[in-house]
Amino acid sequence: MSFFDSGLQVLIILLSISLALCFIRLYRGPDIPNRTVAFDLIAIHAVAIIALFAIQQRAAPLLDITIITGVLGFLGTVMMARYLEHSHRKK
Repeated sequence: MSFFDSGLQVLIILLSISLALCFIRLYRGPDIPNRTVAFDLIAIHAVAIIALFAIQQRAAPLLDITIITGVLGFLGTVMMARYLEHSHRKK
């Protein structure tokens, strides 16, 4: 195992720990905006972990999954922001 592969493994572990903390924020978040930010962070972490795994395994097709995950995470965040905007206007 090379130094590069070891570094990738360390990064994947650190991102996984950070992802777990984001899930805790998503579950315990005091309000919807905090949960929206946690969801966006989870999507970003998922993209990063999949990309690092694709680099580690030298599997280029996995990078397509990162693009799809990134787009879906962005769309989810935009939809939640629009929902919050419309619900704020009604008050």
